[in-house]
Amino acid sequence: MKGGTLQINWHDTKPVLTLDFHSISGILATGGADYDIKLWLIASEEGEKKVPTATYQNSLSYHGSAVNVIRFSPSGELLASGADGGEMIIWKLHNTDSGQVWKVLKTLSFHRKDVLDLEWSTDGTFLISGSVDNSCLIWDVNKGSVHQILDAHFHYVQGVAWDPLNKYAASLSSDRTCRIYVNKPQNKTRGSEKLNYVCQHVLAKVEPQVVEEVKSTKHHLFHDETLPSFFRRLAWSPDGSFLLVPAGSYKLSATSEPVNTAYILSRKDLSRPALMLPGASKAVVAVRFCPLAFSLRGLTSSSCSSFKLPYRLIFAVATLNSLYVYDTEGIEPIAVLAGLHYAAITDISWSPTAKFLAVSSQDGYCTLLEFENNELGSPVSFSENKQVLSEQNIINVDDLESTERIGKENAMVIDDTQEKETVKPEGKPELESEPKPEPELAQPSVVIPTKEKPAVPSKPAKRRITPMAID
Repeated sequence: MKGGTLQINWHDTKPVLTLDFHSISGILATGGADYDIKLWLIASEEGEKKVPTATYQNSLSYHGSAVNVIRFSPSGELLASGADGGEMIIWKLHNTDSGQVWKVLKTLSFHRKDVLDLEWSTDGTFLISGSVDNSCLIWDVNKGSVHQILDAHFHYVQGVAWDPLNKYAASLSSDRTCRIYVNKPQNKTRGSEKLNYVCQHVLAKVEPQVVEEVKSTKHHLFHDETLPSFFRRLAWSPDGSFLLVPAGSYKLSATSEPVNTAYILSRKDLSRPALMLPGASKAVVAVRFCPLAFSLRGLTSSSCSSFKLPYRLIFAVATLNSLYVYDTEGIEPIAVLAGLHYAAITDISWSPTAKFLAVSSQDGYCTLLEFENNELGSPVSFSENKQVLSEQNIINVDDLESTERIGKENAMVIDDTQEKETVKPEGKPELESEPKPEPELAQPSVVIPTKEKPAVPSKPAKRRITPMAID
């Protein structure tokens, strides 16, 4: 693995708020506070420590405010973008004599305030969006109209996700709740069922895991609205087995300090977290699964993994100032990156071949990571498993363990400590200022805070603790 932060003019030094790779061509699209969407060609550079290159292709200029989220449709023919003020645009790819050109297909108008996140349905016929107006909307893309309004949140909706098996949808809000919606189709009309999502679960509070003598009270699972980020981007695994939820704040006991974490919800029981990934020094703001599945490596015994899958899935977890890369076969991250940016990370995306992983930031720069051939493993097809999930492949909450284990290898670490010029984010409400963090390796272990904060080791610790199960 190699990579680093590219010192190029991504969006006129303005914050880069979102990015996404095209599912076929691998073109990288970025959206920023300069109101533009820009397309980049990402390529490898020869040399062991060379950073991948990004070559500017063209701009999609139509928005009149900061672009907070962009997502290509599964087919790659359309691009959806959401911006401040409630602006949403569908772009369509046209083939011309001079090449491919993206043009505005339609505008989607209903949100009254900033659109912060969106995602396509698997077949590309629907969109779900979340906004500062506290609502989620499900859009009929072909009609260009609102199909359904989900307005139960009491504060900003900062993340939305669509189940790849088209049964569930999920939203995450700064009201400290994650809502799970299930599709209960209404009466068939003309041979087709009408999409209809209803709220099935609301994740808000949980009992502390450490039981004390005093009567325990439930605590919140998520950060409140003071979290210094506009985004809480959650994601489903590509096979639909798991939902990965950021912005977690978990208390081991009633008297302990909260621990920053991301939660993993099993499709088998979406009413509570099945697993947590604690240890981050800052809040988790975005997560994203690699689109490919990889063959099992067999490096660890089955008892060392909390996942029961016939393949390996890989996912990235971004905090305000660092990035973790996990796989479902191990219990510790396969890579940890820290000190890459001066300001908060805003979005992450994988290229369709899993060769590149891109990260955007409020400081106006993007980081690109490149994985060598087969570094992540040998890709395998999970098309058969994607449609029909067998029971033994789905995580069972009651089967999870919380035991100490010793990692065989230390995670790979990249520290980008080169000097950069500090860029003050523009075009958005000012966040809590954060100084450049010292490069560090935040351990993916259960941390029980004490009054005296322990010294941070200068080297990766050899001893690790498995992610904790929550019963």
